[in-house]
Amino acid sequence: MPLTSGWTLRLTGGEVPEGLEALRDQGVPAQVPGCCHGDLLAAGVIEDPYLGRNELDVAWAGRADWRYDAVLPPVPAGFERTDLVFEGLDTVAAVALDGTVLGTTRNMHRTYRFDVTGRAREGAVLSVAFTSAYTEAERLRDLLGERPNAYPEPFNFIRKMASSFGWDWGPTLVTAGIWRPVRLECWNVARLASVRPLVTVADGAGRVEVRLDLERAASGEDRELRASVEVDGRTSTVTIPAGASSAVAVLDVPGVEVWWPRGYGDQPLYGCRVTLTDAGDRARGGDGTELDVWERRIGFRTVEIDRAADGHGTAFTFVVNGTPVFARGVNWIPDDALPARVTPERYRHRLVQAAGAGVNLVRVWGGGLYEDRAFYDTCDELGLLAWQDFLFACAAYPEEQPLRGEVEAEARDNVVRLMPHPSLVLWNGNNENLWGFRDWGWEEELAGDSWGEGYYLGVLPRIVAELDPARLYNAGSPWSGSWDHHPNDPAHGLSHFWEIWNRRDHSGYLDDVPRFAAEFGWQAPPAYATLREALPGEELAPASPGMSHHQKAEDGQGKLDRGLAHHFAAPATFDDWHYLTQLNQARAIATGVAHWRSHWPVCAGTVVWQLNDCWPVTSWAAIDGAGRPKPLYHELRRLYADRLLTLQTRAGARVLAVDNQSGERWEGRARVRRMLPDGTVLAEETVPFAVPSRSVSTVPLPVGVAEITDRHKEFLVADAGDLRDVVLGGADHEFSYPAADLDVEVRPGAGAAGAAGAAGAPDVVEVVVTARTFVRDLLLQADRLAPSAAADLGHVTLLPGESRVITVHGLDPAGLDPAAVRAALFCVNSTQTGAQTGAQTGAQTGVRS
Repeated sequence: MPLTSGWTLRLTGGEVPEGLEALRDQGVPAQVPGCCHGDLLAAGVIEDPYLGRNELDVAWAGRADWRYDAVLPPVPAGFERTDLVFEGLDTVAAVALDGTVLGTTRNMHRTYRFDVTGRAREGAVLSVAFTSAYTEAERLRDLLGERPNAYPEPFNFIRKMASSFGWDWGPTLVTAGIWRPVRLECWNVARLASVRPLVTVADGAGRVEVRLDLERAASGEDRELRASVEVDGRTSTVTIPAGASSAVAVLDVPGVEVWWPRGYGDQPLYGCRVTLTDAGDRARGGDGTELDVWERRIGFRTVEIDRAADGHGTAFTFVVNGTPVFARGVNWIPDDALPARVTPERYRHRLVQAAGAGVNLVRVWGGGLYEDRAFYDTCDELGLLAWQDFLFACAAYPEEQPLRGEVEAEARDNVVRLMPHPSLVLWNGNNENLWGFRDWGWEEELAGDSWGEGYYLGVLPRIVAELDPARLYNAGSPWSGSWDHHPNDPAHGLSHFWEIWNRRDHSGYLDDVPRFAAEFGWQAPPAYATLREALPGEELAPASPGMSHHQKAEDGQGKLDRGLAHHFAAPATFDDWHYLTQLNQARAIATGVAHWRSHWPVCAGTVVWQLNDCWPVTSWAAIDGAGRPKPLYHELRRLYADRLLTLQTRAGARVLAVDNQSGERWEGRARVRRMLPDGTVLAEETVPFAVPSRSVSTVPLPVGVAEITDRHKEFLVADAGDLRDVVLGGADHEFSYPAADLDVEVRPGAGAAGAAGAAGAPDVVEVVVTARTFVRDLLLQADRLAPSAAADLGHVTLLPGESRVITVHGLDPAGLDPAAVRAALFCVNSTQTGAQTGAQTGAQTGVRS
């Protein structure tokens, strides 16, 4: 019985801005699930904290105490037990019914259950009083002593989403509220307290070993019960003796189809139903009544990690169903700073975007959440391998009570909740804390105080081994497997690469071949339309007040500018800066992924930081806080495609890397040319290749083609089918770019079907661009034409005479100004020569039918 309506939010403690004192008496309507910030926003009490600098004006709400009240509706009668169940309370709360406290909580990441038998009745007042998370965290900090922390907030002293307290991409919005569903559960005799399906497969035969924990009511203590497990039409039943509180049911399922990550096979899912019935004889009241049911979907697959030592160090390779997998990954952060707003539909949309970019692995980062079931259900369906961090990030975490008990309870709760999902392949102990202890001065500062090592190397692996033994555990990211190696040694295990963004040019990615690159990234601002929505009325400039506020990284603006200076002349306008920073982000990630991917199987994965954003911000994300893809997103589609063609260097010589991660052999011929911007071909070679599935070949190139003799004018281009890679002789600011000479035609699009002769879809436009010169990294920023508009392509490099069709969805061709389309086209040429794109154009401009 869900309890979703009739809630009120009231202020119970803390200082409030002048004029808001009425919140103490009157309160505002509350949405459950939700949080105080969302309710205050809906009631018009606060302005949207995502806009301008409003975040600063709502900081008081995170320091305040709040109470949620609701009157219970009619409660079903005839049940022996009634439980009040909260799936998520954020975070420090006291739960009361008609003024009687049922219990207290201090962990956002747990489910809570209270026995309200006989007390839950129509008209009873249910209250949940929240103390500010700051109050609790600062109390424990004072009690246990300071611990090192990457940010000046006490998030490591409370079991709450760490990024609520702000991050280098997120706002400080310290929420409170009933953030996941709450319900009344009425039951008789006994219920299923937990169900743990251990799913294995060998030689095509599946096995489901279901481990059950029961809770019995008084009438069920001396009853014999039965539990049945049904999968794919087969059933196994186990009898549970009177008084027993646990049982194991085993079901063999022959001839199962195995679940694969996307790109390797299909994702068959099997319904698994567990039914608890009363099996006692009729004289004792047993009548075979169904007491409780648990249903999920499961999948059969094997997952291992190859951690073998070899001549390159220590491997870290996912092996699924016996097949080594190159992980094409992204890091996931909470998709909203107010996480109760993330719906199942939003999870699906964002993960479909990830799959559309060729992603096959999503790492749920340790400063966020154990996400909703809808997240993992979607990963199951899409074939996205899910890597789940336990929630520890960038800080030393005390191991004393009460935190230790909370950590263990939280881990048990979530391991049991998530283990049915076949997509979940890895539990990871923490984000960067083992590295921090070794390299960030923590060891000296701690002087022997606890910092979390006991969690990562003791408590968490023990819980995983006990509850989810078929699942893999890793102590942390980065981690080399033991203290015998530096925690962030690229030759051993998982590595993070942040020196490149923080202090070095992205060409630094070429210096290492890691076994698995678990984090690396480069910043860029969000889409232009997202900035306009988030900073209304502001004259945009790289360091304007709103832009600066929506840049949370330490010296982020300086790092962006220094990163540009390695490659480009200083941008003359904000529009040039915006275009170039987004381009530099895409190029940086391309440098790392293409290089590391070309070294498969030594390097077995890249996990880009990061897929998504939680609000409008300059960050490392490929999809911004409004859900708009940045150019990086389109570049990931190229980099994470099954087939990739790039020009690489081996032993000082240029080679062609032909990367085939598809399941089929790839044979073809690549055309490699050394050229001038006017289209002159200085040297050309046709290079045959034949690459087995899941393999990479590096093909040597003749010196005459590969060696650039004039870095100011020459470039290399390699083509095979629709794949292309382009390499300049030097930095863009050294290159003699011609003014971009483009013909632009705008016409109604054929629509999604794309059928010949179609009348055209009302919201689809095709922009046909023909280059008369060498045009480098042409980009149509479609959101400049309409906030809802999105192009199907990112950066495109065109040679003289080449054309490309850019399809734009969400844009009505009727009345579309061709000049506006031209103004939304950007390329490197215009930023480095001072010429404007389209200054020299043909006559083929106009909307044509």
